[in-house]
Amino acid sequence: MRFRRSDKMDISVAFKICASGLAAQRAKTDIIASNLANIDTTKTPEGGPYKRKVISFSSEPIKNRGFDRKLRDAVNGVSIGEIKESREGFKMISDPGHPDADGEGFVSFPNINLVSEMTDMIMAGRAYEACVTAFDATKSMALKTLEIGR
Repeated sequence: MRFRRSDKMDISVAFKICASGLAAQRAKTDIIASNLANIDTTKTPEGGPYKRKVISFSSEPIKNRGFDRKLRDAVNGVSIGEIKESREGFKMISDPGHPDADGEGFVSFPNINLVSEMTDMIMAGRAYEACVTAFDATKSMALKTLEIGR
C-alpha cells in the first residue's frame, strides 16, 4: 500500500494540540489563583470589592496539510475565549466595625466560593496532567519512529 503525502499526519500537529491545552489550563489556573488571592478584598482601585473572574475556552483550528478536507476541519486546539468578570452579586456580611461597612453596617465581599474555586483548580490540574500525558505519548511515538530508521 502506498501512502500519498496527503495521507500522512505531521507529528507537530499533535504537539500543537497538546501545547494549546497546556496553555489554556495554565491560564485557567492563573485566573483561579487570582480569585483565591482576592477572596477577602473588599476595596479595589476601581472601587468596590474584587469581582470574580471567569475564563472561557474555544476551539481553534490547527493548520494541517496532512489530512484530507474532512479530517482537516476536525483537528482543533484550545484557545482562550474570554476572561470576564462574574455578574453574580456580592456577599453582604454584617460587620459594623469594618472600615468598608456601609451606613447599615454591611460589608460587600467578593462573590467567590472557596469550594467552587478549589474544585475548578483540581479539574484544571487534572486536565493539565492529561495534556502532559498526551504530549509524552506523542514524544515517545516520535522517538520510536526515529529508531525504526536506524
